[in-house]
Amino acid sequence: MQYLFKVKDMSLIQSSNSSSDNTSRFGDHGNLHLEVIGGGFGRTGTATLYAALNMLGYKTHHMIEVISHRDQAAAWLKATRDRAAGRPIDWWPVLGAGEYTAAVDWPSVAFYQELLAANPDAKVVLTLRDFDKWYESVRCTIFAAGEALRSIQPPLYLAPLFRNRVNMAAMTEELIWWGTFGGRFHDRQYTRKVYESHMAEVRRVVPPGQLLEFRVQDGWEPLCAFLGKPVPEQPFPHVNTTAEFRQRIDHLRAISRRLATMFAVSNTLVVTGLVVGLMLGGHMIMRKIR
Repeated sequence: MQYLFKVKDMSLIQSSNSSSDNTSRFGDHGNLHLEVIGGGFGRTGTATLYAALNMLGYKTHHMIEVISHRDQAAAWLKATRDRAAGRPIDWWPVLGAGEYTAAVDWPSVAFYQELLAANPDAKVVLTLRDFDKWYESVRCTIFAAGEALRSIQPPLYLAPLFRNRVNMAAMTEELIWWGTFGGRFHDRQYTRKVYESHMAEVRRVVPPGQLLEFRVQDGWEPLCAFLGKPVPEQPFPHVNTTAEFRQRIDHLRAISRRLATMFAVSNTLVVTGLVVGLMLGGHMIMRKIR
């Protein structure tokens, strides 16, 4: 399998939060206390669910948390590669350290079966959205954001300064675009099969009494009834619309263009410096010979 973006230097993905003294391996409940697990792909209403669960008192994980906490992209990338290699997953850096009680959206949805096995009493919320609307939303938002991230290719001597962006791009590429969609997200019909197969799998894997199929348009009542929570007085949230997301992508693309220019100038200066250094060194050698 060929990844469009892959970190070759594994030292770039080492998280400062990982510790042999604070490790929760698969099946060890010591640092995993999830009460709610999201079973729906990103852009099915997961940001709205994230906001709603937080309003209900949960501490919820979402891709927003990965973006907000610098070490998380590295930790989730390591978890992705550990699972692919058949190694146990260290949950502490990705979910234990923040004491999360709920997890929705990518990257956690890709691990929903492992998380349910480690939290067998957790309730699962499968967010639903019409495939065609979902596909267009993903294509215009997180897939476009991934392409913008992939375009940020710092020279090796600048890579440590962009470690988090490198980790984020590699994690989303390996876990979502290849790990989930096999590098074929552009193939709409193939992606439809993956989407529908995933929902069927969730319905098959999760015990019926622990599963809620939920559309964000349904609001508080079915969600609160399922979770055993009182309905808040505040209106049900609706956040992270496609229009809002596209504004952030435009900003990310602008940053990518500026960085590309900076990298080009930096490379030119480095090459110029090397040439000048070689010329001066050669001149000094010739003077000594004479």
